[in-house]
Amino acid sequence: MSDSFESKPLAPAPGDKPVTHLGRLDAVGYLICLGGIVRRELLRFFNQKERFFSALVRPLVWLFIFAAGFRNTLGVSIEPPYQTYVLYEVYVVPGLAVMIQLFNGMQSSLSMVYDREVGSMKVLLTSPYPRWLLLLAKLIAGVTVSVVQAYAFLAIAWFWELDIPAIGYVAALPAFIAAGLMLGSIGLLLSSMVKQLENFASVMNFVIFPMFFASSALYPLWRIRESSETLYLICMANPFTHAVQLVRFALYGQFAPLACAVVVGTTVAFFTLAVVAYDPGRGIMARRGGPAGDSA
Repeated sequence: MSDSFESKPLAPAPGDKPVTHLGRLDAVGYLICLGGIVRRELLRFFNQKERFFSALVRPLVWLFIFAAGFRNTLGVSIEPPYQTYVLYEVYVVPGLAVMIQLFNGMQSSLSMVYDREVGSMKVLLTSPYPRWLLLLAKLIAGVTVSVVQAYAFLAIAWFWELDIPAIGYVAALPAFIAAGLMLGSIGLLLSSMVKQLENFASVMNFVIFPMFFASSALYPLWRIRESSETLYLICMANPFTHAVQLVRFALYGQFAPLACAVVVGTTVAFFTLAVVAYDPGRGIMARRGGPAGDSA
């Protein structure tokens, strides 16, 4: 009798349409995983309102105080993408907007260190989903938050009569996304190198401030070149400079091909390195015994 009860696949009845069963590791499962991580990051952002306002404090202080004080000292002569002489506060607004993305990318990486050790990412990194998908979802979530913060800053800065064309706010969206992806990829790679949460703050100081100040965010590159050729070359090698230039040109309806190439290339390189670093079989995680840093 036992042989008659062998489990056999049931054949579809005549006229029935074949049913396609979607496993959790197919395209739909990937989208569900991606959407879940992005949704969690957005909920965390909107539930932590102080995070939103604190992200605006730094650029607004620079715009309100420093830019007003430097208005008559650091005016910018005619150079692309500007068609005429511009005041200092007009020049620094794109750099300050990207600065928000820089700090957000590092802050998102800081949360990645925590989540990897004791949070949700500790569980997700041991799931069947590929590492590149989990890291990409985390990256997209961080970029979404940073773009919202950047446009909130631009909305406030609009009252300074920046003369940014309306189309510029739309054209700048892809530039902000590209800049956010690049800065987030750098942060992901840094988070893979830090084992303990308390060590990440010092690493951030060695990355954020050199990237920000050795760039075209606060002063044009021709002024830097007049002062120091070496510093000019450092600024040109700084990917943050090209992220700022990409956004600055986009805000005025122009395209910067060199900046775009550097931003895209840096994003691909650093994200690839981050995926390798988080690979438990061959990356930095392998030397720590897994995502939580425990020995096997």
